[in-house]
Amino acid sequence: MVQYTDLDSSFAALSDATRRGVLEQLGRADASITELAGKFHMTLTGMKKHVGVLEQAGLVTTQKAGRVRTCKLGLRGLEEEAAWIERHRLLWDARFNELDKVVEELKRKEKADAPKNRE
Repeated sequence: MVQYTDLDSSFAALSDATRRGVLEQLGRADASITELAGKFHMTLTGMKKHVGVLEQAGLVTTQKAGRVRTCKLGLRGLEEEAAWIERHRLLWDARFNELDKVVEELKRKEKADAPKNRE
């Protein structure tokens, strides 16, 4: 059985809108947990939990200097996740293309079998 531990943690981390927002924010500039909590109108404890999930997934790293914990994007990108999504997108595209062919064939048969209007 294939192990999807990294994908599971990444998709779990990305499933939350706040965590996606944190990643977008950190893509613009590093920020402290206090700054992030303020931008997202959240308690420090709540933001620490979100950052912890992102950190476990390898999407964010933190560094403590004195009393300030600074967050920045992690070294791990989302290439594996993007490749997984692309494989499944191609699969579904192929399935929908086949379904389109079936629908078109049924429409042609329906049109051919329709009684001709005689005036």
